[in-house]
Formats: sequence, structure tokens, C-alpha cells
Amino acid sequence: MADNEIEQAVSRALEDSPERNFRETVDLAINLRDLDLNDPSNRVDESIVLPSGTGQETQIIVFAEGETALRAEDVADDVLSGDELEELGDDDDAAKDLADATDFFIAEASMMQDIGRYLGTVLGPRGKMPTPLQPDDDVVETVNRMKNTVQLRSGDRRTFHTRVGAEDMSAEDISDNIDVIIRRLHSNLEKGPLNVDTIFVKTTMGPSVEVA
Repeated sequence: MADNEIEQAVSRALEDSPERNFRETVDLAINLRDLDLNDPSNRVDESIVLPSGTGQETQIIVFAEGETALRAEDVADDVLSGDELEELGDDDDAAKDLADATDFFIAEASMMQDIGRYLGTVLGPRGKMPTPLQPDDDVVETVNRMKNTVQLRSGDRRTFHTRVGAEDMSAEDISDNIDVIIRRLHSNLEKGPLNVDTIFVKTTMGPSVEVA
């Protein structure tokens, strides 16, 4: 459970957000300090499952064949075969469009080598190489987990953002998501909380409220 200060900040961000004619996301802005982010080993790159979900649709595509592909069709936005993968590899524009429109890719482990060959130059720089699906993994369970997953990625910038919910979620649920992200961040940074300068929460078009 998140502490009261986080929940108060989220409540303020939700209350101060002017009404819009669309459903806004709630985002976290994280500012780091005292880290050389030119060194890739110091960069933040984490997939985090949010306990209360993202509050948004997450686009997930699975690369699979046979029984796994059939099962994935019930839960994924699209399922692509090896032949379709090869076709994408020959169409750079289509591959880029797909990469930009998709939040997460999942692939049978046996297809990862071909994905690297055909799509590595497109997915790699975007940080969207697929999560490998091992033979014993349940594709339905994996897809459903990824639907509640966000990517925490700093790259070489001290300030970066991640989604933590939607405006119609409760402040408590959003706060629980933020708490999980902050804890993971602290555990993975070299100096823990000392490497975090400030953290702000805001709706898409609303004002920022400091969380930490």
C-alpha cells in the first residue's frame, strides 16, 4: 500500500486537471541525479507489472506458430507467423509502423533468432525486442500480465516518463502503481533514493504535482 503523501499528490493531480473531452492518462515524470547516463549500465530499463493495471488499452503482438498461435489469438491484438515475420523484414516502412503502434511484442523462443535477423534493426533501437516465450510458458498468462505492464526506460536522459494509470481510476489504485515503480527504481539505482532528484505526477493535460 502506498504512503499517504503519494495518494495526496495523486488526488491533487486528479482534482486540478481541467475537464477534457477525452480520457486522460496519468503519467509519472522521474528526474534522476548524480548518474552518468552515457554509461548504459547506469540507465534505467525495467518492465514493471502495475498492481492496479495501466487503465489503458495495451497493444500486444505475438510471434508464434501452431498451438501457441491459436491460444494467443484469444488474448493478443495480433498473432504473426514466421512467414509474416519474413514479409515484415522485407518492408521497412510496415515494420516501423507496427513497432510504433505496438506496446509489447512476445515471441516463441524458437523464433527469436529470426526476429533479430528480420526486425532487430527496427525493434532494437526502440527497446521493443520481444519477450521470449519458453516452451513451458503459458502464452495467455504472459499476454495478460503484459497488458498490466509498463516500461520504465531512461535512455541517456535524466528525465523520463511512464504511464501509471488513467484519470477515472481511484487515487488509491494509481498511488499503489506509483509506489511499486518507486520501490523498483530505488532498488535498481546505484545509490537508491539518492539518485532520484524529483518525481511528479500529472494527467495528460493537467498540472504537475510533486510526489517525491
